[in-house]
Amino acid sequence: MSTDKRTTVTIGDQTFERGPQGATHQVAKGDTPTLTTQQGLAVSDDQNTEKAGARGPALLEDFHFREKIFHFDHERIPERVVHARGYGAHGFFELTDSLADYTTAKVLGKKGTRVPAFVRFSTVAGARGSFDIARDVRGFAVKLYTEEGNWDLVGNNIPVFFIQDAIKFPDMVHAVKEEPDSGFPQAQSAHDNFWDFASLSPETVHMLMWIMSDRAIPRSFRFMEGFGVHTFRLVNAEGKSTYVKFHWKPKQGLQSVVWNEAVKINGADPDFHRRDLWESINSGDFPEWELGVQLFDDEFADKFDFDILDATKLIPEELIPVRRIGRLVLNRTVDNFFAETEQVAFCTQNVVPGIAFTNDPLLQGRNFSYLDTQTKRLGGPNFTHIPINAPKCPFHNFQQDGHMAMHNPKGRANYEPNSWGMGPRENPQTGYKPYAEEVNGRKTRERGELFADHYSQARQFYTSQTPTEQTHIKNAFVFELSKCLTPAIRARVVAHLLNVDEKLAKGVAEGLRLEKMPAPAPAARTPLTDLPASNPLSILKNGPKTFTGRKLGVLVTDGTDADLLAALMKAAEAEGTIVELVAPAVGGVKTTDGKLVPAGQKIVGAPSVLYDAVVLIPSAAGAKLLTGEATARDFVADAFAHAKFIGYGPDAKPLLAKGGITPEDMDDGIIPLEAPSDLKTFITLCRKLRFWDREARTHAV
Repeated sequence: MSTDKRTTVTIGDQTFERGPQGATHQVAKGDTPTLTTQQGLAVSDDQNTEKAGARGPALLEDFHFREKIFHFDHERIPERVVHARGYGAHGFFELTDSLADYTTAKVLGKKGTRVPAFVRFSTVAGARGSFDIARDVRGFAVKLYTEEGNWDLVGNNIPVFFIQDAIKFPDMVHAVKEEPDSGFPQAQSAHDNFWDFASLSPETVHMLMWIMSDRAIPRSFRFMEGFGVHTFRLVNAEGKSTYVKFHWKPKQGLQSVVWNEAVKINGADPDFHRRDLWESINSGDFPEWELGVQLFDDEFADKFDFDILDATKLIPEELIPVRRIGRLVLNRTVDNFFAETEQVAFCTQNVVPGIAFTNDPLLQGRNFSYLDTQTKRLGGPNFTHIPINAPKCPFHNFQQDGHMAMHNPKGRANYEPNSWGMGPRENPQTGYKPYAEEVNGRKTRERGELFADHYSQARQFYTSQTPTEQTHIKNAFVFELSKCLTPAIRARVVAHLLNVDEKLAKGVAEGLRLEKMPAPAPAARTPLTDLPASNPLSILKNGPKTFTGRKLGVLVTDGTDADLLAALMKAAEAEGTIVELVAPAVGGVKTTDGKLVPAGQKIVGAPSVLYDAVVLIPSAAGAKLLTGEATARDFVADAFAHAKFIGYGPDAKPLLAKGGITPEDMDDGIIPLEAPSDLKTFITLCRKLRFWDREARTHAV
């Protein structure tokens, strides 16, 4: 792209050039050195890959992109550069609604088709040894072992991404990782480098809204959505293409934690998410998701307010409803973590006939990058020979040798064509064919015109949240930016937020105590302010209808009422709720019937942050004992601060008082349990997960 198409833009303390589609260009001037390739060749554009037309496919000849992404892919040995902290499980996918009219893919064709699956969940920024509940995107990578080969749907728990073009991926990840001079912070975006990059890259703003929302701190892998992020194509037997976006909808409903709770969970159990998945599967409570698709054609794409090739945008479900077509069930844990979870290799290029790519520049770059990085990480080109990566259908080729080769061609022929009648041959009938899209465009480094809208959907996401969720987003921005040591960076972010929602921007500015409100960041394209709210974008509007699969922490002591405890266990079992007894000693307690009941946790190692709701049913003597235990006080105080439902027995009031809950603090989320019949009522209330009305009274700054 020639520089005469650029304009000069100032955001806060920074002045730079901006291309016609909104990309930030910082240009070498004065003493600033010129960016070059490793061979010393000057780079003219470091924001866009070379394409055949502004909305065309990426070109293989783009040596700058290939060198940059190649070097980035090889930065870490042996753990993954990103998504290093992961956990996986086996299961199956079953088709419940045929898409045979839209695709030749057999896995999506015949209702009732069932194939094995492996799923790996992960955080993005942290190393293998980091904690589970970082504020971060969660990887949601699914490998389906179909009869036509492996299909990898490599997605996230958020439907959009930070960047529009894969050439920016190394920069984005470098910025969010620990700072290279200090080596910290680990698994956190709350530092200057990340926010400096984000504040100078307006395309990140939509994703910033998601990452500052509770979507970034899920309660469990089981309670989060998955998205394919990109627009793909389905191609039918006649060669007709239909655009598709993939969704994974959790049958258990959506749920997250609050930030203070996340911090404390990471201290109490840094393996909280993986432990939850392991225990759920091994107890027979198998996590399940529905596969949904949004199907649309060129007519919709042409009239849509945004570019369907832009990975920083989504299609609201009110415009195109999600059609549920299958279910994913995880029913088996791995036999060996390293052999399976650590060595599994996902590649976005792994599709089956009937599924094709679009010209999304982020997807195009991922198709190159994933194969390259897996080859390096797993020691060579034969990583597909590792059982977790190998297809379960027959496979034949002439590939040979290399590190750890397990399958070499037999016999004389290791090439084709050959006259020996040996070896596999191509199959025009069943072989994969790319969609026959006509491509005609000049070589260029640009983006589609609509890519320049950076704020409209960010605003739509924010207005779609409940007031509680909007408060959490505001508080997250304040927390993260409070960790930035450079005031100018804070001001730049607020300048962007002014284009999203003025009240949000002012709230963040007040929380940071900015002395002067910055001017709104100049928008490359005028934001749309009339996009309607979309309920599916909210977690609280899509919570569960039951307390099934959730965990109840029950504080007991010697002398706990046996009938009350039995009624609680019965009500919880009927609801499908997991109960864990917390006691002064892990050996258990003797209840009023004289029986010894084992405990799951000792109070000093079981803070209430590990549970979705809590019950306090000590005896009078037990309550007196626990009022002298600081962790018991914290058990109550944290449950109250985190807006959890609290049930309490007749002798538990001293514990409530010790936890700072005065008679004036008693609300409808704190339930007296005076008789066994009260337990069913309590469990029913817990279906709401939190008593959010309490939050306004527990946070003053």
